[in-house]
Amino acid sequence: MADAQKIANLLLQKYPEPKIALNFSNPLELLVATILSARCTDVKVNEVTGNLFRKYKTAKDFAGAKTEIFEAEIMPTGFYKNKSRMIINCCKKIISDFKGRVPATLEELISLPGVGRKTANVVLGSAFNKQAIAVDTHVLRVSNRLGIAHSDNPDNVEEELIRQLPENKLTKFNLALILHGRETCTAIKPKCGGCVLYKECEWPEKPVV
Repeated sequence: MADAQKIANLLLQKYPEPKIALNFSNPLELLVATILSARCTDVKVNEVTGNLFRKYKTAKDFAGAKTEIFEAEIMPTGFYKNKSRMIINCCKKIISDFKGRVPATLEELISLPGVGRKTANVVLGSAFNKQAIAVDTHVLRVSNRLGIAHSDNPDNVEEELIRQLPENKLTKFNLALILHGRETCTAIKPKCGGCVLYKECEWPEKPVV
């Protein structure tokens, strides 16, 4: 089995201070941005939230949004009807159950409408500076290619990675792995020749370089 800790060390040498690509200034903004990012690029989400976050500043603002207007405002991110409903209902529950503040535990976050483990872990890791693994498409693909995960189930991959890595490196490794997946270990034509993890990678389809 691949050495997850060695892979983490190499990856964090390349990306010593990895950051999430979504723009935000508080936990609520990151929560909304992450919901909007489903099946949408971070670049497009940032374009939309630039205006959105100037207008909607609190959970009460989002909860009181007019549905048709809000749908039009987030339309460029796709699936805007579902995302609008999730964000508005999510913020209503934040008000009713958490006094208007985004909760800071996994259990509380996943109780919110539209918030699964991935979204919750994104918020925990990048907004609350807690240690968490958010398994997106990049983490799922790259960790399986490397041989440090062996499942198509995001929850199983999250558990595998947590078991193998030092707790104080989880969030940084998570963010670095996403950057690696975007820049090097891409879904199509991965750049194996320039990969810092090539020698550690157990992907049977990697080319000889």
